[in-house]
Amino acid sequence: MSQILESVGLALQAIWANKLRSLLTVLGNIVAVTSIVIVVSLIQGMNAYVSTTIVSGVGADSFTIRRMPPIRTEEEDERARSNPLLTLQEADAIRAYSTQISAIMAQAVASGKVSYKTQELDNVRIQGVTAEYINFDTYNAERGRMISATEVARSQPVAIIGWDIADKLFGQSNPLDKVIKVAGLPFRIVGVGEKKGSFFGNSQDNYVVIPYGTHLKLFGARQPLELIVKPRTPDVLPAAMDEATVALRVARHLKPRAPNNFGMFTSDTILGIYHQATNGIFAVLVGVVALSLVVGGIVIMNIMLMVVTERTREIGLRKALGAKRRDIMSQVLTESVTLSTIGGVIGIVLGFVGAQIVARLSPLPARLEPWSVVLGIGITAGVGLFFGAYPASRAARLDPIEALRRE
Repeated sequence: MSQILESVGLALQAIWANKLRSLLTVLGNIVAVTSIVIVVSLIQGMNAYVSTTIVSGVGADSFTIRRMPPIRTEEEDERARSNPLLTLQEADAIRAYSTQISAIMAQAVASGKVSYKTQELDNVRIQGVTAEYINFDTYNAERGRMISATEVARSQPVAIIGWDIADKLFGQSNPLDKVIKVAGLPFRIVGVGEKKGSFFGNSQDNYVVIPYGTHLKLFGARQPLELIVKPRTPDVLPAAMDEATVALRVARHLKPRAPNNFGMFTSDTILGIYHQATNGIFAVLVGVVALSLVVGGIVIMNIMLMVVTERTREIGLRKALGAKRRDIMSQVLTESVTLSTIGGVIGIVLGFVGAQIVARLSPLPARLEPWSVVLGIGITAGVGLFFGAYPASRAARLDPIEALRRE
């Protein structure tokens, strides 16, 4: 252990004695590690952000049935265009058939104008929901109350507004019991939803929730309907999905070998699609950045070969005084690994700072994982060891007599 510490000390002295050359030598490593840390931090932050957003939006203990299944090819897209719209009668069929379902709600979504006095907001997400929506965690009122089952059943003109709508239309004043116009019709505000934030710059609080009956009056029955289903417990989610599939196929009179003409989504389904779409991109980014490490390693090898040439007499003298080949190799390798690792540490610091700057200036989140720090240091140490092996071997093979003769 003392010998290793002594070798590191000698390596640091040599690096400090040639500060500018050492900095230029590890510049490739610094750039590579900085880039890797930034990319990995953004990838991890984005993955965590997307996972949290999807789970909170879809629900970890529920699944959604839509007209269109997950589309991966043009052929699937062409076939799915002929799928019929979902109906409330099909929701009743699922509810009657399944023994594993505790609640099922229908939801229709459209985009329209929302106004209050002289203020008007465009492209607001207007959601029409059935009475069982209160059984799902995706709907919560931060202020006021939820729309009651009676109000939904009677298609009362009441609404829950998102946090952004409340902020833009009412500012600091209390929006409860105020009357707004949704697509031209008046609605009384009974609640304000919890703030959800934005998703890649798109607000998740720009919505109005109204009873499904009033949504039909505003936008008609041709708006796509989706069914959100909640199993009795999360453990029976697969069984509940199977039962819902059978119920829908029976209700639609599908033949045994006919494919489903609807789609089922869980949070895992959407996350799988996201990962499938982004994993290739992330792999290419990391691969391109990793090329910088190879370039940095080649620079380190060239510099260490030059160092060996410069210190030929010193190496010859050490061998003449009894230093063994492994001692010479250890000295050169330690200097190479130390030099490369210093570049890695600097790169990690700069990468973390760079990731935070990107996160502040863009909607992309950043998340520095401890394993990425260990990985960065480990990779740079490995690069120093690999590319320092040839210079170390060459130094160890020097003949002491020939080395001492050189000027």
